[in-house]
Parts: sequence; structure tokens; C-alpha cells
Amino acid sequence: MSRATPWKTSLPAAALLAAAACATGGGATDTAAADRPAPATQEEKEIAQRADPLVRASFWADEFSKDPASLENAVEFASALREISSHARAAEVAHQAMALHPQSYDLAMVLGRALLSENRAEASANAFQRAALISPDNPEPYAALGLALDRAERHLSAQDAYRAALARDPDRIATRANYGLSLALAGDLQGAEQQLRQAAESPMAGVQVRQNLALVLGLQGKFDEMKTVAGQDAPPELLAQNVEVLRGMIGSARRWDQLSDEAAEGAEPALRGAFGEAG
Repeated sequence: MSRATPWKTSLPAAALLAAAACATGGGATDTAAADRPAPATQEEKEIAQRADPLVRASFWADEFSKDPASLENAVEFASALREISSHARAAEVAHQAMALHPQSYDLAMVLGRALLSENRAEASANAFQRAALISPDNPEPYAALGLALDRAERHLSAQDAYRAALARDPDRIATRANYGLSLALAGDLQGAEQQLRQAAESPMAGVQVRQNLALVLGLQGKFDEMKTVAGQDAPPELLAQNVEVLRGMIGSARRWDQLSDEAAEGAEPALRGAFGEAG
């Protein structure tokens, strides 16, 4: 059974806007406006932003209820919901607000991230594409789009997105590492090694980048290099065990032009779990 879209049951965004934008003439409208709770001050907002995630979510839920047509309220509320792992509700809030603010980059990004956290890769890719159209010079939506497309198993399209992000900012280590993993999943181990080596050379590279480089080296039978790279982080016993596993996967008698596809297929579960977060 297909999953129902969560925001279909909520009050349409247009209705929320209509309620917030009633006629400004006198009488009952002025009375209603006077009775409406005042929005939080800038100082109160700053205090809330320093609070723990549950308090922050409660604060922005209150602000959103006061004025659901406010772009700031929608972005902050959806972001706060994501922080407490309420991803479906975050997507609902962001989706409704996009009807009112179709050119909001921040809304498109928080919508994409919430959908990706819900494992709705294709829908999240659409949101990130929208963000890229709104802010075409920003590398962030392209990097996030690459991740979403990889999770949708559209690796070649994902690689186009990663290249677009890196063209705008070559120093994005996580994006370059994700690009390398995408190449590995597509069977291009040499290309994957090149990108992961470049990522691993950065002083900002973490343990995961080096582990992924070691894995790609091992899949190509470069066990000495694998040991050198992985030895920085892995205990010798685990490293020796991993080498033996990879030796068994590859086998010395196989033709090298067959290794990429076969080895990458065997390593796919490990590679899939190694991608970074979106943006």
C-alpha cells in the first residue's frame, strides 16, 4: 500500500494565509487583531535558539500557531521539528509553507532534508532541485541533491550533482567523499580512489573518509596501500581480518577488468552506509 502524503489531512496553506490576511478594515477585525497574542521579541527568539531542542521546538510551535503565514516561523519550526526527529511533521510544515513562499531557499532545503530523513529519496531530490534553481550559485543544494539521488540508486545523476557542487566549492570534503562513494557504487573504483584520496588529504578529513579510501583500495587488491591508510585508525587484528575478507572476494586469478563490478557489488552494503548527511 502506498504511503499517504502526510500534509493532505492538514488545513491547506492557502486557508492559513487567508485567515492571517483578513480585511484590515475596522470593527471585529481590529478587535481580533488586538486579541491575537503578540509575537515573541527578538530577545526572546535569541534565548529560545540557545535552549535545548525540545524547548526550541515548543517555542517555535507557539510562534507558528500565532502566525503560520510567517516565513521565519515556518522555517524555524520545521527546523526545530527535525532536531527532535519529527521529520514527517517537519516536511508537512515546510510543504505547506512553500505554497506561500515558493522562492524560499531555506524552506526548500529543510523540506528536502526532512523528506530524506523519511527515506523519501525521490521527493527530497525534487526539493533540492528546487533549492538549486532558487540559489544556483550555492553548492549546498547540489551536494544534498547528489546524496538524495544516490539513495534513489540514480548514481550517474548523483555524480553530476556532486560535480556541480564541487565546481562551486572544491573544498567540500564530505561532498568529495560522497562523490567517491557514488563512483564506487557505479563500479568506477579508480575514479572513487582518486576522489577519496583527494578528500583524505585534507586536514579536515575524518576517520570515515580514510576508512572508505581503504575499502576502495582493498577492492582493487591494493592491500599494502590499504593497510597504510587503514592502519591509522584500525587495530592490526581487524585490519588483517578485513584484508583476508577482501582477498576472498577478489581472488587472484580473476581478470582485472571484472573486478570493479564484482567487488563493488560485494561491498555495496558497506558503501551505502558511509554517505554523509545532506548539506
